Amino acid sequence: MTTPRGLPGSRLPWFARPAARAWTCAPVPVDVRAFHAGLSGYAPTPLAELPAIAALLGVGRAFVKDESTRMGLAAFKVLGASWAVHQVLSRHPAGAELLLVTASDGNHGRAVARMARLFGQRAHVFVPSGVHPVAIAAIAAEGARVTEVAGTYDEAVRLAAQAAREPSAVLVQDTAWPGYEQVPSWIVEGYSTLFTEIDRQLADAGVGGPGLVVIPVGVGSLAQAAVTHYRSRAGKSAPALLSVEPESAAGVLASLARGELVGVPTGATIMAGLNCGTTSMLAWPYLREGLDGALAIADADSIAAAHELAGHGIPAGPCGAAALAGALAALTGAGADARRAALGTGPDTTVVLLSTEGAAANPVPGAPC
Repeated sequence: MTTPRGLPGSRLPWFARPAARAWTCAPVPVDVRAFHAGLSGYAPTPLAELPAIAALLGVGRAFVKDESTRMGLAAFKVLGASWAVHQVLSRHPAGAELLLVTASDGNHGRAVARMARLFGQRAHVFVPSGVHPVAIAAIAAEGARVTEVAGTYDEAVRLAAQAAREPSAVLVQDTAWPGYEQVPSWIVEGYSTLFTEIDRQLADAGVGGPGLVVIPVGVGSLAQAAVTHYRSRAGKSAPALLSVEPESAAGVLASLARGELVGVPTGATIMAGLNCGTTSMLAWPYLREGLDGALAIADADSIAAAHELAGHGIPAGPCGAAALAGALAALTGAGADARRAALGTGPDTTVVLLSTEGAAANPVPGAPC
């Protein structure tokens, strides 16, 4: 079933593919969590159970994976950046001095800058228009050179790739295109640690596994990691996977509706880290086959969700709050019965929301940081 223009009774930008739960893929080939466990400051981030959120969603249990404390960077991105930088450096002679170059809406750039500093390297980060000054200052505070681009995220990626052609420079980008696939694949592998943590934390809470996982999506690398994790576990029940994007940058939703990878023009959004018009080429086959649903939300939905989470002690930024906003859009309101059926979600379902950044990474107007 595909419904790119919304289900009957609903105007919500929405796509559904329940057959995704039957699709399988190969697992991540390495135990990345062992590497992360050896990094200074590593600890699993909290998986908070919020009964009030479960009641709002009409499900059995609801958990929020709170990335606001991730290694002091307030976002999950450091998991991918650290593994990728480690892989890059391991392929160069010991003592080599490299310039790590990337484009970022904030969190990925700061993570690359932190890893460069940790491993005694330099970093150059290109940021597009619309990135919050707090996020830009945080990247610069890690010792990176920051270049502000008067253009979109895609333009920043183009300029970063161009800068990385200089001698001793290496591009550490979290999106892929023809000829640039290895580093993005390492970044996706790095994100697997987040889902390994969730498995253990749910087991500790007496839950065998989630029934629905809601994932904020920018270029799609985290969603690719989610699909890889949950579609590669032989003998285990597969959860539904729902992606959430800003209405102004819904590239995954547009691609799913078209049945092919397409780029979309982007506009201003408070969800800066999700403001990506071009989905990663590496992620696309996984998202096409492995996502059960995709939808787009307005900035106001994200802001309201951030305030709701703050009331429960979760300091979510606008990208992190997008998961709750998307879950509310999918599971409540006009047309919800059909969407819940498409996602296999009922009153006994366990839902996991990925709050991918803390409020300190990208402040929400009026919400406590």
